[in-house]
Amino acid sequence: MKEIIKLSELKNHVFDGMSIMVGGFMAVGTPEKIMDELVRLNVKDLTIICNDAGFVDLGVGKLIANSQVKTLIASHIGLNPEAGRLMSEGLMECILVPQGTLAEQIRAGGAGLGGFLTPTGLGTIVEKGKKIVTVDSKDFILELPIRADLALLYGTTVDKYGNTNFTKTTRNFNPVMATATDKVIVLAREIVERIDPDNVDTPHVFIDYIIKEEE
Repeated sequence: MKEIIKLSELKNHVFDGMSIMVGGFMAVGTPEKIMDELVRLNVKDLTIICNDAGFVDLGVGKLIANSQVKTLIASHIGLNPEAGRLMSEGLMECILVPQGTLAEQIRAGGAGLGGFLTPTGLGTIVEKGKKIVTVDSKDFILELPIRADLALLYGTTVDKYGNTNFTKTTRNFNPVMATATDKVIVLAREIVERIDPDNVDTPHVFIDYIIKEEE
C-alpha cells in the first residue's frame, strides 16, 4: 500500500528551485489544497509546468501571484493577467508551448524517448533555436522531452495501493504527468480500498504519496 501523508508533510517533499508539474486545465484537475499549502510554505524560484497559468486566485495562479514562480512552461496565460504582467516586465520567464506539443513532450519524458518530430510551429517563433529535421521532403521541428522533480495531481478516486481514477475534465494532464517526474503526490477526493482495474487511469506504480483532500 502507498503511504498516505498529511498535507502538512508536503514540506518534506518541496524545496526552492525545484521543477514541478501540476495537473489541470484552467485549474480543473488542479490539487487546490496543495497549491494553498505551497503558498503557505512559500517555496521560491520554482519552475512550474502546467497547461496554463490558472487564474490569479485559482490553480497555479496562486503561486504566480505570490512571486514563487521563476519559470512557467505552459500553453497559454490569457486567463491570468498577473502572469502576463510578470512576463512583460521580465519578472517571470514564460515559455509558451503549443498545447499538443506540451502534452507530447511530457509523454516523451515519461516514455524515455529522445524527442519527437512535429510540424506545429514551423515558420513561427516556436521554431526559434530548435533543430529542423527533413523527412520525405517535409520539415519538422525536433521537440525534446520534458521531465520534472515532482508532479502534483488531483485524483477523483484513489485506492490504498495508489491506483488512481480521474473523472471528466480532470482527466487532462494528470495521467501523463504521473509518468514524467521523479516523485508523484496525488491529492485524493476519495480514498477507497480498491478500484476496479477497468477504472484505473494511472496505475499505482506511478504514485508515491497520497494526500486525502478532506483530512
